[in-house]
Amino acid sequence: MKTIGLLGGMSWESSALYYRLLNESVRERLGGLHSARCVLLSVDFAEIARLQTAGDWARAGELLAADARALQAAGADLVVLCTNTMHVVADAVTEGLDVPLLHIGDSTAEAITAAGLTRIGLLGTRYTMEQPFLADRLSDAGLEVVVPDDADRELVHRVIYEELVLGIVREESRAAYREVVDRLVARGAQGVVLGCTEIELLIGPDDVDVPTFPTTALHVAAAVRAALGEGGAQAPPTIVR
Repeated sequence: MKTIGLLGGMSWESSALYYRLLNESVRERLGGLHSARCVLLSVDFAEIARLQTAGDWARAGELLAADARALQAAGADLVVLCTNTMHVVADAVTEGLDVPLLHIGDSTAEAITAAGLTRIGLLGTRYTMEQPFLADRLSDAGLEVVVPDDADRELVHRVIYEELVLGIVREESRAAYREVVDRLVARGAQGVVLGCTEIELLIGPDDVDVPTFPTTALHVAAAVRAALGEGGAQAPPTIVR
């Protein structure tokens, strides 16, 4: 089993989900007492969030690239950036590595394509919904991406930063997210990408009437396949936990 490098802390709530799903997946694949061989570097999210707000993506990329190199030095054979939003600096992180960085957009696009969908809704932080780094990755795979309108983007973003990254899960927020998804479906979305790692703490496939594509779970599945030398296998279209 190859060693998986987890670059997390953005937020630690989602990194905990990554770690749990990673170990559960390896146990399911290999059985017995098997668990994932991994190293974790968890950053101080306050510093990254400050750079996000300031729009200083270059500095954020420098910091994460240095941390990714530290994971490589610690023995990681591949690196997983445990966040959707910070894939905005994926190119900067990749440039400093001699080992692969598994892009969250690739595993997500593979799953959507495998499900036979062509038009997909995207939920995430405001940065993820408004910047092209994830939408373009999906578009390059032949998918049409639909994002919420201004008011819904603000709602989705606020719930992430004021609730989910703090471990707060509210039923009223779950209901509000369902309404956002319904509006995306009314605009032709055949499914929805849960494009923020913390969103999977709030909604899942049982909460909406269209297929969901949880990027964390799909990213983990890709990492496990890579670590076990199963790079050609595709992840399932949806993950139900």
